[in-house]
Amino acid sequence: MPTQHDTDGESRELLRLVVGRIGKAHGIKGEVTVEVRTDDPDLRFAPGTELVTDPAARGPLTVRRNREQGGRLVLSFEGVDDRNAAEALRNTLLVADIDPDETPDDPDEYYDHQLEGLAVRTLDGVELGVVEQMIHGPAQDLFSIRRPNGGELLLPFIVEFVPEIDLDRGVVTADPPAGLLALSEPASAADSSADSED
Repeated sequence: MPTQHDTDGESRELLRLVVGRIGKAHGIKGEVTVEVRTDDPDLRFAPGTELVTDPAARGPLTVRRNREQGGRLVLSFEGVDDRNAAEALRNTLLVADIDPDETPDDPDEYYDHQLEGLAVRTLDGVELGVVEQMIHGPAQDLFSIRRPNGGELLLPFIVEFVPEIDLDRGVVTADPPAGLLALSEPASAADSSADSED
C-alpha cells in the first residue's frame, strides 16, 4: 500500500481507489474514452497526473490531455500515440492514490470511498441495506445498495431520494418511491407474493 509523509515526518497509508475504466479507442491519435468512477474527474484526470493501472503491466499512465465530447470523457496519455496503442489499453482500470482524509471542496459532494459501506435507512428508520458502490452514469449518479434480502437497489443520488448523508454516524437517509423498492425484491419473493394473491 502506498504511503505519504506528513509535515511532522509520520507516514500514513493512502487509499488506492479506482477512478475510471478505459473504454474504446477514440479516433486515430491514441485517445480513449473513459468510464468515470469518481466525483472529481477534473482533479483525478488533470494533465500531468500519473495513474496506476490494473493490470499493472499497462501502466503507470500519465494524462497528457482531457476533454469532454458528447457527454463522455476522452483522455490521451503520454506515449500512447495511435489507435492500436489506445485499443491495447481497453478495459484497463485507472487507479489513484488518495489521502483518506481528503474531502471535496463542496460540502455537498462526496468521494465514493466515503459513501461505500454506509448503512441506508428510510426517513422512518427502516433498514434498506448498505451502499455497495457508486455508479457514475451519464445522466446521474446512482447508489448501488445491497438489500438485506440479497437484492440490489439502484437509487438515484438526487436530493428528493437522498435527503441526508451523515458521515459521522455512517448513515444515508433515503426516501425512495415505493415502486423502486419493489424492483429490488428478489424474483422468488415477488413470485411467492403473486402466488398468494391468486
